[in-house]
Amino acid sequence: MSPSWTSGALIGAAVGCGLLMVWSRLPYRNRPTLDDRLAPYVGAPSDERIQRILAEQVFTPFPTLERIARPYLVRGAESLERVLGGGASIRKRLDQAGRGQSLHEFRIQQLLWGAAAGAAAVALSLLMLTRGYTGSPVLLLIFCAAAAVGGVVLCDHRLSAAVRDRERRMLAEFPTIADLLALSVAAGEGPVGALERVARSSRGELTRELHRALADARMGVSLVDALDRIAERTSLTPLARFVDGIAVAVERGTPLADVLRAQASDVRELRKRQLMEIGSRKEIVMLMPIVFLVLPVTIAFALFPGLIQIGTVVP
Repeated sequence: MSPSWTSGALIGAAVGCGLLMVWSRLPYRNRPTLDDRLAPYVGAPSDERIQRILAEQVFTPFPTLERIARPYLVRGAESLERVLGGGASIRKRLDQAGRGQSLHEFRIQQLLWGAAAGAAAVALSLLMLTRGYTGSPVLLLIFCAAAAVGGVVLCDHRLSAAVRDRERRMLAEFPTIADLLALSVAAGEGPVGALERVARSSRGELTRELHRALADARMGVSLVDALDRIAERTSLTPLARFVDGIAVAVERGTPLADVLRAQASDVRELRKRQLMEIGSRKEIVMLMPIVFLVLPVTIAFALFPGLIQIGTVVP
């Protein structure tokens, strides 16, 4: 395939994209809807207006280019949501990951990841064509489409990984937080005062959840319901038992210090068992450097003098 043909195809694609953008931004295609005209006179904004407000945010390091492509990002995010679905699961995982994103913002991020992966695949395909690729162009199209889909899936996978990492950090912080609460309660603090003291004096993901629960309580939500929301935002069984224990203590005035110490001890034992399980799974992997690196070098050092001696004796 000659370079002139490739250059002509690139110029034609660029001109076509420019004409498509001009056509999509013509005034008669962007007339305000009835919801937009009535929105200033009604109390609650419509879903479409909420999405447009969210679309005003910047998601890339190129704000000017993003403003030009923003209508396409909004429509693409809506189409991606209709195709993929699972909005409730995404919202729950965003809440579990502690991100301040909405579903619409995450769909835009997924779209950007897919577009970046697709653009990289297109650039690689064009490079292969200029280097004399003689295979079927259909394979290159399939490769570009698979790269775009892979970018979308990878963004979703990173969200799930962020949830797991955050819950792992919360589980690691839990024994310390429970011990601090037990000390505060044993010193005479009430459950609410102990939570406020620990939230002020500590840092971490679990502390952020305590801050959030206390903020909900200050806004009028009962402390028990605010603590129950912590358990709903995570899938950790020890944390759910911890929240239930504090809720029971707040409602019935039962002793809390011994319960918190016992829960902290249980979580430490759970962490030890998890470390033992991880070590048993990694045992073969840990032996690989010894078998393939240390052992061959040791054998070489042991046999090298003998091989040299044999070489000097044999005529």
